[in-house]
Amino acid sequence: MIPLEHLASAQVPGGEELRLMRRGADFMIVLDRNELMNSRMSGSEEALAEMTAERLGARPKQHWLIGGYGMGFTLRKALEATAPGTRLTVAELVPEIIEWARGPMAELTAGGLDDPRTDLVHTDVALAIAGAKGIYDAILLDVDNGPDGLVRADNGRLYSREGLMAAKAALKPGGVLAVWSAAPDPVFASRLRKAGFAVDEVVVRARSNGKGPRHVIWFAGRG
Repeated sequence: MIPLEHLASAQVPGGEELRLMRRGADFMIVLDRNELMNSRMSGSEEALAEMTAERLGARPKQHWLIGGYGMGFTLRKALEATAPGTRLTVAELVPEIIEWARGPMAELTAGGLDDPRTDLVHTDVALAIAGAKGIYDAILLDVDNGPDGLVRADNGRLYSREGLMAAKAALKPGGVLAVWSAAPDPVFASRLRKAGFAVDEVVVRARSNGKGPRHVIWFAGRG
């Protein structure tokens, strides 16, 4: 059996320790005993970007905010699925995530961080949202295992009524808030609707071949 290697660790501000693991050619990012990301399971992260692009259509000069770099699957698909004039801002709180992307996981990164359409900012995505008024066509959130699976306690504000209203204010009319989750959450879906969003809940597979665990994405449209 191929051994599991511990490559590096990083402290999440206000949270626990992340560990970068590798088994053969496969990478995993682990929090405590929970596997947050696995390089073999990119399908739902890619769907997050691809389905957002489908919903926005040909809106000119789009500006997206992607909360959480992870392993870069969402950014890579966003670069592929959007027009050349699209601006993609990636908010990543943990600097080591980017170091890992440029280091041992550089093949997965595939140059996405160096694309001229990508703006990388080292910040909490909640702050990026709070400081914005009507500037984003899309806000994509994949910073936790879902509204009920927080990586850090402070992330709870993203999914609160106040956080959702802030996201709505940061979107342009017709914009989309897309939220990834490892599991369904009827309470959160109801909260989105009460915040005034038109909500489409989609179940997607974890693997790009249509297999693996079922994940959930909420696409919340601002009127």
